[in-house]
Amino acid sequence: MVLITYDVEVTSECGAKRLRQVSKACRDYGQRVQNSVFECVVDQSTFIRLKMKISSIIDHEKDSIRFYFLGRNWQNHIEYMGRVTSFDVTSELII
Repeated sequence: MVLITYDVEVTSECGAKRLRQVSKACRDYGQRVQNSVFECVVDQSTFIRLKMKISSIIDHEKDSIRFYFLGRNWQNHIEYMGRVTSFDVTSELII
C-alpha cells in the first residue's frame, strides 16, 4: 500500500492541467480518498512506472509529491474519522 499525496501549483493554466494529469495518473493505479490523496496497492515495478509517469508530468520546481509506504500490515495503520468514502481495494469484487 502506497499513500500518494500531492500539491500542484495551480495559479496558471499549465498548473491546472498538471493537476488534472497527476490526478488521472493516480486514479489509474488506486482510489482517491481525499482531494489530493490516493491509496494505491501496487507492486514494486508498477510503483516505479507510476512514479516515472508522475515525474514526467509535474514541475519539479513548483509541485510536491509524497509517497508513504504503509508496509505489509497497512490495514492496521489506517484509522478513519468521519465519513468513509473509500472501499477495501483488496476485498472481493462482485459485478
